[in-house]
Amino acid sequence: KVLDASTLSFGTRVRWFAICFIAGIVCSILGTALLWLPKGIKLFALFYTLGNIAALASTCFLMGPLKQLKAMFEPKRLIATIVMLLFLVLTLCAVFWWNKKGLAVLFCILQFLAMTWYSLSYIPFAR
Repeated sequence: KVLDASTLSFGTRVRWFAICFIAGIVCSILGTALLWLPKGIKLFALFYTLGNIAALASTCFLMGPLKQLKAMFEPKRLIATIVMLLFLVLTLCAVFWWNKKGLAVLFCILQFLAMTWYSLSYIPFAR
């Protein structure tokens, strides 16, 4: 029952949620700091995206991965989820395959907005 969050104690789930969430914040801040280095755009895009993925994954410890995926793809947040995941992928494509720095920065901004929109989908009447 690895995929079931209820097999972990509440304290363990909260602890791992906090660890992943804080790791996500640290990655995002680190990515922003690395932006100012020569060729730092690649590190920025990578760490910023990893930070968002870690923050997103942190909720798996509270809900469980299967319940999290079901919630992500519910009709009321399907578009927000697709847009968010699309910008995560596009950010990495822009910086590593297309080598377009400006596009990578734009996708990071859109990634932030998409993550905000996605997060608001969990708050009733917030969107």
